[in-house]
Amino acid sequence: MRVDFHTHIIPENFSELTQRFGGEKWPTLERTCACGANIMIAGKVFREVTDQVWDAEKRIKDMEREGVDIQVLSPIPVTFSYWAPAEQAEILARVQNDFIADLVSQYPTKFIGLGAVPLQNVEVAIREMDRCKHELGLSGIEIGTNVNGVNLDDPQFIEFFEMAEKWEVPLFIHPWETLGKERMPRHNLMYTVGMPSETALAGASLILGGIMEKFPGLKICLAHGGGALPYLLPRLDQGWKVWPHLRLLDKPPSHYAKQFYYDSLVNEPVNLNYLLQNFGHERIIMGSDYPFLLREVPPGKVIDDTVGLSKEQTEAMLGKNALRFLNIPVKVGS
Repeated sequence: MRVDFHTHIIPENFSELTQRFGGEKWPTLERTCACGANIMIAGKVFREVTDQVWDAEKRIKDMEREGVDIQVLSPIPVTFSYWAPAEQAEILARVQNDFIADLVSQYPTKFIGLGAVPLQNVEVAIREMDRCKHELGLSGIEIGTNVNGVNLDDPQFIEFFEMAEKWEVPLFIHPWETLGKERMPRHNLMYTVGMPSETALAGASLILGGIMEKFPGLKICLAHGGGALPYLLPRLDQGWKVWPHLRLLDKPPSHYAKQFYYDSLVNEPVNLNYLLQNFGHERIIMGSDYPFLLREVPPGKVIDDTVGLSKEQTEAMLGKNALRFLNIPVKVGS
C-alpha cells in the first residue's frame, strides 16, 4: 500500500470567503483557464496551480496512474493566515476543514484529512483542533513553522502542544513565511532554500526549547525530510556541549530529533540513507508534495530508487508508517 502523506488541497470557491473579509493580504484563487489558476496575494501571483489542487476526481485519476492508494489531504500553507484577526482565520480554517472532512467522507478509501487551526490565538486553535478531532474525524493538524515570526517553542504555544499530546492529535509542520524571505525574490529561492532553512529553525526550536522533552508522546512530522535540520544536528550538539549555561535539555539535541517523523521528500537516495542512518526507517513517511511542480513523481520514487532496503523497510516507509503516525490501524497484509 502506498500512502502519500504530503499533499495539498484548497476549495475551488475559496476566494468567495476571503474576498468577504477585505484587505490585500488574503490569498485568492484567480482562474486562468479551465484547468488552472493563480493564487494571488495583493494583486500579485503567489503561485500557479492546476485544477488538481481542488478537483478530487482528477486527483484520484492521478493516484491510479501513479500507484498511490491513499492521499493525506492538508491545506496549502499560505492559507494559514496567522497574521489575520483570529476570528476571521477561524472561519477560514473551519471552511477548509469542513471541505477536507467532506472529501474524506465521500472517498473514505482514497483520502485521509488533516485540518488547520488559527494558531495566532491558542485558545481558538485548541477549540478548532477539538472540533477537527472529535466532530469532523480528521486525523491530524497541519501547522506552520512560526506564527508571525514567533518560534514554536514560545511559552504561548505550550497549551496547544499539551492538548495535541493529550488528544493524540498528530501534527504536520510545514514551512511558511520563511526566514530571510526579503533576500529570496529571485530564482524561487524561497522554495528551494528558504523552506528547508525555515523547517530546520522550527525543529531546532522545538528541541532546544524543551517541547519534545516536555511532551514525549507528541507526534510531529517535519515536511521535506526535516529540511536542513538533520544535517545541522552535529552542529547543534556541539553548541549544546560547549555552551552549558544555555542548556535546557538533559540530552543533546540529536537525541530528541529521533522523536520527530520526517517525510521522504529529499529527492536523492543518498539523502534518504542519511535519514535512515540517523532516525531509522520507522520514522520516515512517504510524501510527494502533490500537486505542485517541486513534487516527487511518482510518489515514493526516492524510496524505490534506494538500494538495499528490505521489504519490511520499504512497505513501512511507503505506507504503514503514515497510518501508524496518524493512529489509523494497519490491516494485516496491507
